[in-house]
Amino acid sequence: MFDGDRVSFGITPTGWTNDDFPEIGADIGFERCIREMELAGFEGCSIGHKFPDDPRVLKRELERHGLRVSEPWTSTYFTEPGGRERTLRAFREQMDFLRVVGCDEIVVAELARSVHQRPVGLRANKPVFDDTEWAMLLSGLDEIGKLAEAEGFRLSYHHHMGTGVQTRAEVERLLAGTDPDRVHLLLDTGHLAWSGDDPLALARDHADRIGHVHLKDLRPDVLEWARREDPGFHDAILRGIFTVPGDGMIDFAPILRTLDDAGYTGWLVVEAEQDPAKAEPLAYARKAREYLHAVTGR
Repeated sequence: MFDGDRVSFGITPTGWTNDDFPEIGADIGFERCIREMELAGFEGCSIGHKFPDDPRVLKRELERHGLRVSEPWTSTYFTEPGGRERTLRAFREQMDFLRVVGCDEIVVAELARSVHQRPVGLRANKPVFDDTEWAMLLSGLDEIGKLAEAEGFRLSYHHHMGTGVQTRAEVERLLAGTDPDRVHLLLDTGHLAWSGDDPLALARDHADRIGHVHLKDLRPDVLEWARREDPGFHDAILRGIFTVPGDGMIDFAPILRTLDDAGYTGWLVVEAEQDPAKAEPLAYARKAREYLHAVTGR
């Protein structure tokens, strides 16, 4: 599966230290994080809040451990007043940073009125965009998609719990309303399954639009609790809703086979936002890499 050099295996820092809730893993530093990523057998990683701000320093330190940047997270705010200008400014700065660090992938998500960083129920309080807001979001994504393409970057949209693009129906509206050559989809298996939708079905229906992949698993007992109680994102993470591929309920083999059959080229990034005090980061990183090797042969 994935013969040749079509895919690279990455991992996010969120198993070591959390970007949304910095107190989770606050005692774990940058050096330990990237050293253990290397030990687990990964080729790259996304950018965390403890990573160096200087792109030259970041590139040098990652290269010492045989790592590259798989993607940054870039927030957009197209659906709020003044959000377009704010987003464009930050987006251009992000491209400048990535050009130096040597990464050609940009991941974005609309965070206007998002609730995943707030202590409220995700299902009951998630933003629901009206037609005007959808028009602002879609035109904004096409605009930055055009900017990204002109500079040699690939832009992928990250659907996310607690935001205005969370469900399969919302993903479908986003894909239908944006330029397929400039706005790609980041398939996040865990977020989509938590929302009540099927990541395999989405992969089969839109394999040609997928530009980036986050491989996130779910613990079924915690998912059942979350659907019943509707907790905030923070409480669900601490309870252990997310885990690495091979340790939860999702069968990744058909998802990866679907991507392989479609000729997917890019990053396969393990992401499991866990409490490192309960889930030892290196052990889980190794478990994920061993599982992916068993499934893909890579």
